[in-house]
Amino acid sequence: MLGLLHQRGWSLSLGEEADVVLINTCGFIREAKEESIGAILRAASEKAEGKYKYLVVAGCLPQRYPKELYQELPEVDLFLGTNEVAETAERLEELIQGDLKKRQIIRGSAYLYDHETPRILSSEPGSAYVKIAEGCSNCCTYCVIPQIRGKLRSRSIPSVIAEAQGAVAQGVKEINLIAQDITAFGHEIPHGPDLSALLKDLVRVEGIRWIRLLYAHPAHITPELISLIQREEKICKYLDLPIQHIDTPILKAMNRRISGRALRDLLFWIRREIPDIALRTSLMVGFPGESEAAFQRLLEFVEEFEFDHLGVFTYSPEEGTKAARMKRRVPAKTQAKRYHQIMSLQKKISRKKLKKQLGSRVEVLIERPGKGPGVLWEGRTRKQAPEIDGLTFLTRGKGAPGEIVEATITKSATYDLYGEIRRGAQKRMASPKK
Repeated sequence: MLGLLHQRGWSLSLGEEADVVLINTCGFIREAKEESIGAILRAASEKAEGKYKYLVVAGCLPQRYPKELYQELPEVDLFLGTNEVAETAERLEELIQGDLKKRQIIRGSAYLYDHETPRILSSEPGSAYVKIAEGCSNCCTYCVIPQIRGKLRSRSIPSVIAEAQGAVAQGVKEINLIAQDITAFGHEIPHGPDLSALLKDLVRVEGIRWIRLLYAHPAHITPELISLIQREEKICKYLDLPIQHIDTPILKAMNRRISGRALRDLLFWIRREIPDIALRTSLMVGFPGESEAAFQRLLEFVEEFEFDHLGVFTYSPEEGTKAARMKRRVPAKTQAKRYHQIMSLQKKISRKKLKKQLGSRVEVLIERPGKGPGVLWEGRTRKQAPEIDGLTFLTRGKGAPGEIVEATITKSATYDLYGEIRRGAQKRMASPKK
């Protein structure tokens, strides 16, 4: 949206008065919806004070709740759904010129951006997200993504490669591949490409240093994919693999298409094939029917397997999903207790695993100048994904945002690392051998 608006002559105003305030919302789970509504109400208050002329709400909330938002938020001048991205600039211009009915709701057909879509990189220097597909056809019983985003729609490999090349031209060194399920890439196309085929072409793009895989589905992991991660230097030894649970009856009720035993075998096999891989997962506690015994199996598995990074969601009944109609609801108090039990355990696991990295030499992508005392730079290693994992704080050495430097780890905390840039490493890392 930023790229399209900029192309049509709009400029971004940060913390200043503006003609339009545009809020892009999430409608996936209760907490995200509450955060989005809070942002809308704050903007509405600022609009009433004269800071903005128009308030526009875009994204998943208006796509999912068009009538409800129209009735409950009279302060909003225009609602744009998830499929109206390509028309954002045109709709805003029509709004301020008076060509649109006030408070109109617009929801277009299925949308999928490509390499020709103008883009402004809003991530930290040196890093970019590249979305390789939109929508999802997995139909997990707790999830509204297919209703909001539609069925799986994959981009072509040449389009993804062209976007990656464009990002490299802007100084990007790390490409983070994302989708609702990256491992489903190409599945809707008969005899079409898959994620492995995309990666084989992507590693050949000059200038890319790291390729990170986020949001993979365990039921779609292939031996070829794991082999690629193992042997290709550019592909980070990192995999975001949300498993949700380990109890087979719960997985079946979630429609995850994999059993607890198969999950265990898959995860331990990945660790055997790539011993130094960093595995991130997401879990859900409090799903309807989750007994104390089922939760204990999950807790014991977390303790046994020791994920490098782990996040937990408490179950949220979402309108229109099969799970919302299920009985045997788990009380909110019990959900919260289970959430804290797993996070408390993961805190100990993370602290122990990071401590093992003391003295190691690692590559660090510098993101920004340091904020804390004695910290010169903040960055991430190959085993730390942007925004969701911990950081590496550099306390000594020369560098700059967007550069990859070599550092020695000198200290570890619960989720973060501390290190020093090795003398002369910046120059060597900036000009790798081809």
